[in-house]
Amino acid sequence: MATNPIRVAIAGVGNCATSLIQGVEYYREAKATDTVPGLMHVQFGDYHVSDLEFVAAFDVDAKKVGLDLSEAITASENNTIKIADVPHADVTVQRGPTLDGLGKYYAETIEESDAEPVDVAQALRDAKVDVLVCYLPVGSQLATEHYAQAAIDAGVAFVNALPVFIAGTPEWAEKFTAAGVPIVGDDIKSQIGATITHRVMAKLFEDRGVTLDRTYQLNVGGNMDFKNMLERERLESKKISKTRAVTSNTSAQLGEKDVH
Repeated sequence: MATNPIRVAIAGVGNCATSLIQGVEYYREAKATDTVPGLMHVQFGDYHVSDLEFVAAFDVDAKKVGLDLSEAITASENNTIKIADVPHADVTVQRGPTLDGLGKYYAETIEESDAEPVDVAQALRDAKVDVLVCYLPVGSQLATEHYAQAAIDAGVAFVNALPVFIAGTPEWAEKFTAAGVPIVGDDIKSQIGATITHRVMAKLFEDRGVTLDRTYQLNVGGNMDFKNMLERERLESKKISKTRAVTSNTSAQLGEKDVH
């Protein structure tokens, strides 16, 4: 039983959400004094990793909607590695709004649920959610804004894990501030992925006296987000986010054409 439960909702039950849910189960018994591979903090203030409780979830995939969350994380095109057995969650994945959440190639791969989308804000209230984590696909501007507004309406903290600018947009930042609702974002890095490696290497070059004239990064992966990234128009905010992550860690003044 969680000591200080944090009731979490997930928007987008894909590979990232699967890793988070499995990770909480995997580290549930970790000691606060332990150094645990893959986890920055076992205990953060008054909260242990085991205090995270998943109480609501939203998706648009017909093979996930209606399933228990513990089953949905391995359904459809999800293909992340298994690190833990996740017990029955007693949480049914609800049909979220699609809006621009399905790109062309994504929509050709999965079957969109024909269920009626739920009222997200009301669903958050009903589940007494504390934090909504948004894991929607790259380029889901309207869908992310919909969930962000639902979080405000329900008085729920919002973690924006994709490169659609919400926390970084003054208009949205002011909305959350006015509502007294926390927001964290935008975007996240893999533990050891292309962006954090690129960022560290750029700083290493500078620290070792090398002048950085140009730099580029290739993103190659095997999850469904890379289907969305085949559509160049969905990549604009992601490119800005990843470029800032690298250039903010070096004093080199790189022109737009020198960072790719």
